[in-house]
Amino acid sequence: MRHSKLKDFPKDFLWSASTSAYQVEGAWNEDGKGMSVQDAKTSLPEGTSDFKVASDHYHHFEEDIAFLGEMGLKAYRFSISWTRIIPDGDGKINTKGVQFYHKLIDACLSYNIEPIVTMYHFDLPFELEKKGGWNNRTTIDAFLKFSKILFEQYGSKVKYFLTINEQNMMILHGAAIGTSKGSGINIWKELYQQNHNMLVAQAKAMELCHKLCPNSKIGPAPNIASIYPASSKPEDYLAAQNFTAIRNWLYLDMAVFGRYNSTAWSYLEEIDAVPKIEEGDMEILRNAKPDFIAFNYYNTATVKANNDAKKVQDSSGDQQLAVFEAGVFEGVQNPNLEKTEFGWEIDPVGFRITLREVYDRYNLPIIVTENGLGAFDKLEDGTVHDDYRIEYYKKHLHEIKEAITDGVKVFGYSPWSAIDLVSTHQGVTKRYGFIYVNRDEFDLKDLKRYKKDSFYWYKKVIEENGNNL
Repeated sequence: MRHSKLKDFPKDFLWSASTSAYQVEGAWNEDGKGMSVQDAKTSLPEGTSDFKVASDHYHHFEEDIAFLGEMGLKAYRFSISWTRIIPDGDGKINTKGVQFYHKLIDACLSYNIEPIVTMYHFDLPFELEKKGGWNNRTTIDAFLKFSKILFEQYGSKVKYFLTINEQNMMILHGAAIGTSKGSGINIWKELYQQNHNMLVAQAKAMELCHKLCPNSKIGPAPNIASIYPASSKPEDYLAAQNFTAIRNWLYLDMAVFGRYNSTAWSYLEEIDAVPKIEEGDMEILRNAKPDFIAFNYYNTATVKANNDAKKVQDSSGDQQLAVFEAGVFEGVQNPNLEKTEFGWEIDPVGFRITLREVYDRYNLPIIVTENGLGAFDKLEDGTVHDDYRIEYYKKHLHEIKEAITDGVKVFGYSPWSAIDLVSTHQGVTKRYGFIYVNRDEFDLKDLKRYKKDSFYWYKKVIEENGNNL
């Protein structure tokens, strides 16, 4: 649909930026923090840093938030480290960890930056993982205990909570991002049991938030992408429907409607991965009622039909590149799209399509909680001339305006990332931030912060409320 005039961004639009605790904080074992599955990783992509220091945000948060205040952010989306609050995941509270996030939230509020808190971003406590992780239903109770602490401690200061970051990626690509992984004979049955337990934990957390924090709102935060058929063949269209149901609607249908998507459920039956559902689970899921939908968007996917039952899906590949399931779908390259330096397709129009699909299906307000360009940034004369990133954001923000004009209710945009951090797959080398952190993979240098050209550009966008893209 072509619009003769685009609508403006809402006056109270939340111009934001994102990070996650394990990728930015560092201080992995300081002030009582316990070990997470990310800290316990024994195998990292060759030539990439671990997360022990990251961007050292833990010791630089006041400086970093001052930068975000200077940029004019209306909100800052960050995650809270479960093991900084409860070192073993389910035991005693670590008061120093609790106080750190009070200080971080208060720093945001001092610059009129709305804190958007992600409760769980890939960093399950390692002590819980040793007991079975999300395979063990006691982890549901542990997550609810953690959630209660967050709501009681920060609920009066935080208006927006996000439950679980990219739960779908943890299931589909858990081996790649160091989270959920199967180990039994039927790996997928194990993974989808983990998935069900996470969905129950999320639902309980949402209901608890509404009870304890009447002035706060809460929603899920999966990674959502529109799926194209590789051709006009009906079989390819079916493959696209299959992948859409398994990758997207399985997670959001459960979060919003409290029911399993029918196509995805049929898929689980086919691969013998139907989870065990305890008495009362479905009622808990139906009672959750999210206030909004948050989702991360980087690109779309294109798939064709696949009838080769001999090939086996590999969950260790890059979550934006490895797309395959025997007899269900098979990912292919889209010849109509450009790619980043790291091979991810760039699809701004697909962003608009995804926004429309999500809003049409759920009719809930949307905040985009990740979207960004990873690149080999080069520090020159105290800055980074990242025109490529600015161009990327211009195109994606234009498509948000198109979607808003289509009637989609978008209330915030939180690109990845606020500041350079350690990427899951390519370490420090793959940079996303508006702010450059002076370190390499294994040389910490001085960790000095430098404002990139995109910093000043985004500052102007915020000042003008996106009216002059």
